[in-house]
Amino acid sequence: MDFSNGFVILGCIIALLVFGKVFSIPIKSILKLVLNSVLGGLLIFFINIIGGAFSFHIGLNIGTSLLVGILGLPGAILLIVLKLLI
Repeated sequence: MDFSNGFVILGCIIALLVFGKVFSIPIKSILKLVLNSVLGGLLIFFINIIGGAFSFHIGLNIGTSLLVGILGLPGAILLIVLKLLI
């Protein structure tokens, strides 16, 4: 292997590292949002189990799960308050 092939391989490795670093940040954000949304869906599910004794139900769909996933516990409280008001 001569030096020109070595430089090409080294350049490709550096390019892969740079592109990997650039694209890893949005992927981490998306994975965090998906994980929080799943946890938000589980929180709504448990609210529905506990609220079933009181005839209280919050719809479990992508919108409510994302709301609780993004806002966390305040999002769940917001959904409960909205359900009580409407």
